[in-house]
Amino acid sequence: MPFLEPWSFIIFSNPLIFFYYGSKRAAGLLFSKFASEKNYIMRKNNPALFTPLKIKSVEFRNRIAVSPMCMYSSEDGFANNWHLVHLGSRAVGGAGLVISEATAVSPEGRITPDDLGIWKDEHVEKLSEIVSFLEQQGSVPGIQLAHAGRKASTSSSWKGGKFLSANDGGWQTVAPSAIPFYDENPAPTALNQEGLEKVVSDFQNAAKRALKAGFKVAEIHAAHGYLLHEFLSPLSNKRSDEYGGSFENRSRLILEVTKAVREVWPQEFPLFVRISATDWVQDGWNEEESVKLAKLLKENGVDLIDCSSGGLVPHATIPIKKGYQVGFAEKIKAEADILTGAVGLIIEPEEAEEIVAKNQADLVLLAREFLRNPYFPLEAAQKLGADIKWPPQYERAKRS
Repeated sequence: MPFLEPWSFIIFSNPLIFFYYGSKRAAGLLFSKFASEKNYIMRKNNPALFTPLKIKSVEFRNRIAVSPMCMYSSEDGFANNWHLVHLGSRAVGGAGLVISEATAVSPEGRITPDDLGIWKDEHVEKLSEIVSFLEQQGSVPGIQLAHAGRKASTSSSWKGGKFLSANDGGWQTVAPSAIPFYDENPAPTALNQEGLEKVVSDFQNAAKRALKAGFKVAEIHAAHGYLLHEFLSPLSNKRSDEYGGSFENRSRLILEVTKAVREVWPQEFPLFVRISATDWVQDGWNEEESVKLAKLLKENGVDLIDCSSGGLVPHATIPIKKGYQVGFAEKIKAEADILTGAVGLIIEPEEAEEIVAKNQADLVLLAREFLRNPYFPLEAAQKLGADIKWPPQYERAKRS
């Protein structure tokens, strides 16, 4: 039994006082206290973070996902043993979902020459090997399909992160409008109708290859200032045709891509879209537009919105702190009635647990914390009191 406040005995023992103070209010205070204590006890014994989540036919063993993180370790887009070990170790560590890094749907869609790719059939073989290992460890394999737009043709971060000219191994970038990310960069080519159709086709063909490789979750990357986000935001989209101007027009390309991907991605497999919920700049893309977009995406077969933010312009002021993007996931989940994922500086198990327990999001995606600790889920389970299965090879290290 929960602890009863002294006033409760007085009120409940005297019918007149009970009636005077209002039965609903008194009973509500008492039983809401009991319910909150009961829920707390239940969560302690069965943490929300470690409850399974089923989307379509795919079940995730917990609510912890490895967020896509660029490794800049490919040659000509091919995956290699680095990707196998990097992604595989997070699966061994207990993640429910492991999403590969932003995987370019075309050569010109790469951020850097070192990006992972899926623009040709030859890419499938190694990706399939990785997928097989992830599933053997109990994780659901996911892939993020991406086109960098005007932020393409740069060197990898540890090689300077600078724009690459054609002489340095770079290529002509494309965008909704001929506006570069940095003023000093060459202007991208504004996509014409033929270019737009190629983008849609590239995403669709990439989804076909992802399916052939065995992935069970596909995520369309429409965040962080990359091509699809560039079309959404009025800061980077200055077009005067049917792809620019109004919200409906700026949303046209992401909806065309989504429809094309959903046509070839099996209905029983989840489809995610990552968005930047806000540009963090006045007159840019904002939360209210994100809710509207999420509703449209849901109508077109999207199952979950992965809620990030920023990345469109270099001068944005972003109030970075722990869990600073969780509110976006909560708002979109509530107002668009769609599953969401929360991401961004989620570090502690208790923080991740609270997000799921409070129904702020359905998945918690971790990035840099997984770089620091591939075994975050195993340690989080121990800390939160969840008894989960460890890899048999590691069982002897499990603390009782």
